[in-house]
Amino acid sequence: MERTANSPPSGAYNQTSFYGRFRHFLDIIDPRTLFVTERRLREAVQLLEDYKHGTLRPGVTNEQLWSAQKIKQAILHPDTNEKIFMPFRMSGYIPFGTPIVVGLLLPNQTLASTVFWQWLNQSHNACVNYANRNATKPSPASKFIQGYLGAVISAVSIAVGLNVLVQKANKFTPATRLLVQRFVPFPAVASANICNVVLMRYGELEEGIDVLDGDGNLVGSSKIAARHALLETALTRVVLPMPILVLPPIVMSMLEKTALLQARPRLLLPVQSLVCLAAFGLALPLAISLFPQMSEIETSQLEPEIARATSSRTVVYNKGL
Repeated sequence: MERTANSPPSGAYNQTSFYGRFRHFLDIIDPRTLFVTERRLREAVQLLEDYKHGTLRPGVTNEQLWSAQKIKQAILHPDTNEKIFMPFRMSGYIPFGTPIVVGLLLPNQTLASTVFWQWLNQSHNACVNYANRNATKPSPASKFIQGYLGAVISAVSIAVGLNVLVQKANKFTPATRLLVQRFVPFPAVASANICNVVLMRYGELEEGIDVLDGDGNLVGSSKIAARHALLETALTRVVLPMPILVLPPIVMSMLEKTALLQARPRLLLPVQSLVCLAAFGLALPLAISLFPQMSEIETSQLEPEIARATSSRTVVYNKGL
């Protein structure tokens, strides 16, 4: 898969294919964009504006345009063009989320530590979901607070409930119970992530989201498109924790038996951190590449007033990330 030669900067990779989206999102989650200066961001935005209006200065290359678009997409929200707070950008998800994942996977968790790590994880997820939502409609702070409380309470309840069930399972040997406890975070986090996305973005279901024709013109606001957007995002949040919370327990259960780690138990936490970082780095682009950020839907599937408002067979909407 190569970058398309004559496409506008928004199409550096062909996003109709999973591989093209995967390459695209590797750019978006690049942690180096966290260190882009305000001046560099302004220069990138201005370069893209010049491209859009046909006023590019001579000598600007495609690579410079793609680099500018990468910076803009990694830092600015596509609907509002406002900066996303650094820890809640997709490029900040891995560096800020990995310590939380390490905490979730620590063995021999107490009830208090389980509650703490699940609260921290879902608080981070709630802010990421809100910061990367479809923002074509205003959302009051009260909606954010309601969604946050619902998401965190449901997440912690699910995780604690599963842990209590495992601890009460007398049929397990201590070794089996420890192994099962290590896998508890995945179903807890996956189901809680669905609650988190739906509750943090519930306003989209109530208000609808903007849908655009092929020329970028606003066609109308659709609740059906909002449902599709939330369903697609929720599916990515089920896939996302799978490699992160399943692979490290498997890898660590094997590594812990090695002579090196048995002789140097202090290395366990650093090694687990590296394993989690590698799993997170693989999982995030895989999960968010399942669907295009700008998703397409046939007008015949939407509300009659949307279908009547355009001659286009399909419209697009920002799914969010």
